[in-house]
Amino acid sequence: MIKLFALLVSIFLIVIIFLRIPQESVGLVSFATKSDLLGSPSSAERFLNFFTAFGILIYLLLAIQINFSTF
Repeated sequence: MIKLFALLVSIFLIVIIFLRIPQESVGLVSFATKSDLLGSPSSAERFLNFFTAFGILIYLLLAIQINFSTF
């Protein structure tokens, strides 16, 4: 059951990371203007950042749990 949940979390992280990849890679100028790097982040970006960090934390905890359960 834990392995299934870990698989779902890893798929979720892959999808979230692919959503965050810029669609057009023209250079650093395009990246800085489209990602609003110098300005304040939007609520959607903060939401994705939170979900990504939460998913990574859950994935790490599950990986540790799975490794300890195999001993």
